[in-house]
Amino acid sequence: EYEVNASHSKLVDGLGKKCKWGISQATFVEKFEGALGKGKGRKLYAYKVMMAKKMIKFNRDFENFKTACIPWERKIKEVESHFGSSVASYFLFLRWMFGLNMVLFGFMFGLVVLPEVLMGLPYGSIPRKVVPRAEQANAMDYSVLLDFGGYCQYSILFYGYYNDARTIGVFKFRLPLSYLLVGVGIFVKFIRTGGDGGDEGQFTFSFKMFTSWDYLIGNPETADNKFASVTTSFKESIVDEQENQKDENIHLRRFLRVLANFLILCCLGGSGFLIYYVVKQSQDNAKKDQDELTWFQKNEVDVVMSLLGLVCPPLFETIAELEEYHPRVALKWQLGRIFALFLGNLYTFLFALFDEVNEKLEEEKSIKNATMWSLKEYYANYSSYHNTTDVPPLDIAPADVVRGPCWETTVGVEFMKLTVNDIEVTYITILIGDFLRAVIVRFLNYCWCWDLEAGFPSYGEFDISGNVLGLIFNQGMIWMGAFFSPGLVGLNILRLISSMYFQCWAVMATNVPHERVFKASKSNNFYMGLLLLVLFLSLLPVIYIIMTMPPSFDCGPFSGREKMYDVILETLEELPTFIGNIVGYATNPGLILSAVLLAIYYLNVTSKNYENANLELRKKMQMVNDYEHVNKHSQL
Repeated sequence: EYEVNASHSKLVDGLGKKCKWGISQATFVEKFEGALGKGKGRKLYAYKVMMAKKMIKFNRDFENFKTACIPWERKIKEVESHFGSSVASYFLFLRWMFGLNMVLFGFMFGLVVLPEVLMGLPYGSIPRKVVPRAEQANAMDYSVLLDFGGYCQYSILFYGYYNDARTIGVFKFRLPLSYLLVGVGIFVKFIRTGGDGGDEGQFTFSFKMFTSWDYLIGNPETADNKFASVTTSFKESIVDEQENQKDENIHLRRFLRVLANFLILCCLGGSGFLIYYVVKQSQDNAKKDQDELTWFQKNEVDVVMSLLGLVCPPLFETIAELEEYHPRVALKWQLGRIFALFLGNLYTFLFALFDEVNEKLEEEKSIKNATMWSLKEYYANYSSYHNTTDVPPLDIAPADVVRGPCWETTVGVEFMKLTVNDIEVTYITILIGDFLRAVIVRFLNYCWCWDLEAGFPSYGEFDISGNVLGLIFNQGMIWMGAFFSPGLVGLNILRLISSMYFQCWAVMATNVPHERVFKASKSNNFYMGLLLLVLFLSLLPVIYIIMTMPPSFDCGPFSGREKMYDVILETLEELPTFIGNIVGYATNPGLILSAVLLAIYYLNVTSKNYENANLELRKKMQMVNDYEHVNKHSQL
């Protein structure tokens, strides 16, 4: 018994020595008793260790698989490693816009386009679904299709093609109601909030120096990207530190900033006047013979708007050099100014377009009255001549029926042309302004009089503000134009996909990092705020049209009604009285607008509260860190 007790004591002492780093004896025995045992216990322990390792590998592979499933994740990471988080924030925003438009396309295609194709009347069955006889000779010409005329104009791409029957198909699908709800519902979007991007606290450079590298990297290309990312991160922090320590002449700075804003306001006013003048000129040209007009006269509105979007942002950036803001602050000012430019141009275009719509409404009234008078004359003459009241309907081919101008399709065509022209200008600008410039600098630098890379023209920098505002402006056009052209959302998806590949290639092959690299910080949140404002401003014209303007009498899902909103009233009449009253009160435009404004105010207040709470928590964590640092030094 004494020997057994002694052996037990020695075993305990041995285990105690092995657990000297803080692991208790019981925990050590429980953890390693399988490895120390024999038979089934040892095999079970080996099986557990093997399964634990396989589970760790499975989790790591699954995380890698999830990362690989994220669209364009590697491309964006590569851009971020060489150009910083500010440039990468644009591509993150572009990817988010692609996801948003995929959701919008799903609703538009699934609830509007597909039901019309499967359950609606076929092409050529009614006048709105066939090209007029006078236009059929040129309906397939390339120039006509490029302007979305001919067969494109009388297709599912535009408003006028869709039927006005209350229900269609064996399922009694309510297409007009679905068209209205989807047309308004595409304005609903979900905004995700980005990271806080706040201050990094103390010891910024020490943390970056000793904790930035990822020691699990085993791929040479990944290591190069990580090295570039760490270098860019140091540049970002150096710029922030220099801006914090910079002294300035406050009176001279204020004068220069006032001067810069005055010059920019003059540019904004001039661009708005130019667009209004060009739209009026285009409306006058539309009344002339189209064969006598030049290509520029036919497309002068699109060309001028695209040129203004191309010329004004660099001009704003040049004027902004007078202000000498921090690069991140300067970016937000530049975004705001270009946003005002695009929004002013778009609303000027809409106001001028409304004048054309009013003219077409007057033309529709005259055509409608003349058609009704002709039908009455036909019925009266036939009844008196044949002495009967059983008058057969007129046997006229759908292509020969006199029809109105269908102002909704006209608006949709204009938005289509604007979108296509914007795509063309964007890609041509990249090819000429970035790629051709980079080729000239690269190959002529050896035989030129001065250093082309260090001097003029040098390699181009990626225009963050212009590209971001181009995306937001384009999305505003999609939100407004999708109601008149259901195919516009699909076109925008193709544009976003091609932009991701084309611009990623362009920025890596032809651009160089900014001289003053800066962190994106809350750039994504700022982009989302601008997009929310564009959403609200894009909704106003559509709601105004739905509530006040009469639809065309012979085209589109709302023809034959006084207002587009009457589709809702027709549906409410079929419901029980109390349900109809409740829905009628809930869909009151004044109540909806009040609820939207209240929701925006609530979300804004909640966001501010969270931001203040995060700031207070950061201060407390800093105080705890300082307190522990002082205690550690006092103990030493």
